Amino acid sequence: MSADPSRADATRTLRGLVDIPSPSGEEAAAGAFLAARMEALGYDVRTDAVGNVIGETGDPDGPVIMMVGHLDTVPGTLPVHESGGLLFGRGTVDAKGPLATMVHAAARAAETAGARLIVVGAVDEEARSRGAHHLAATLDPPDALLIGEPSGAGAVVVGYRGVLRFHYEVRRPPAHTSSPAERAVELAGGLWQAVRTLLPAAPEGVPLFEHASPALIALNGGLTHARAEISCRVPRAFDAARFLDQVRGHGADGEITVAEQVPAVRTGRGTPLVRAFAGAVRRRTGAVSVKVKLGTSDMNILAPHWSVPALAYGPGDSRLDHTDEEHISLAEYLLAIDVLAEALPDIARSLARPARAAGPHPEERRP
Repeated sequence: MSADPSRADATRTLRGLVDIPSPSGEEAAAGAFLAARMEALGYDVRTDAVGNVIGETGDPDGPVIMMVGHLDTVPGTLPVHESGGLLFGRGTVDAKGPLATMVHAAARAAETAGARLIVVGAVDEEARSRGAHHLAATLDPPDALLIGEPSGAGAVVVGYRGVLRFHYEVRRPPAHTSSPAERAVELAGGLWQAVRTLLPAAPEGVPLFEHASPALIALNGGLTHARAEISCRVPRAFDAARFLDQVRGHGADGEITVAEQVPAVRTGRGTPLVRAFAGAVRRRTGAVSVKVKLGTSDMNILAPHWSVPALAYGPGDSRLDHTDEEHISLAEYLLAIDVLAEALPDIARSLARPARAAGPHPEERRP
């Protein structure tokens, strides 16, 4: 590793975050560590009502570039250790590596970006995105939004599919197993089969990003009571209301309850934000890949709500998300900081927006 003090400092931030377990709902200790690290780097830091850590730096009168990563991880701890230039541990990829990248890149670019840089360590992204929903309700829209998720240092992510998750619960009167009447668990299983018929596999040649795909998350029950949980990843322009009406038609014996619904989101490759960011990636890595992802992120909540251009960026291989082999290359992490620090001034210039007049503190606005 480099002897550069700033790089050693960046590595300490990442290692410190990964050392602190922070499954969804238990982010307070990691949030306190992040706040202290950001204060040491010169940020003006606060923690909001739900636990999001918000740091601001740069030109207070410039265009606002907001960077949102998440503090929480999926449940389960992994041994944290370094080996061969790799840092192993829960959250290294998803998504403490991308969050720490934003923290150090914005601190480095604060004097030169010509922008007001806001970095957020959000809570609950792996569960109900309580942190992102609170940001949407309490902060004014930025001029550009960057989401901290693993893309790889040489790539940017411009889109995510949406999600529609619902429960089906059904009850039937007691009956002998010799009776021809359908049992509750059979009805729940039948609804899942109906969903698979309504959302068949993508035809050959159709990108998965543009196609809906269902997954049976849970099926529990017996003769008199059963419950199924189904999650559907959905493309842009998916008619959720029509689909749910069709599902209710197949599940008339029970009750459908929607648990989560967020739209798909995509930023055009030719937008100034993507062009500016891609240029910085290309200069640093020699090439750039522009991707879409089949899952969801806080970009699905924030970008449509604020109607702002958005992309996701961060070091790490997303195929390692949630696995027992989760790890990140420290060299790639440091490269991603270089890329983002170089991209921020380009993004600010691309926004071509006059200086913003001073206004109330973002936390002073009410929904």
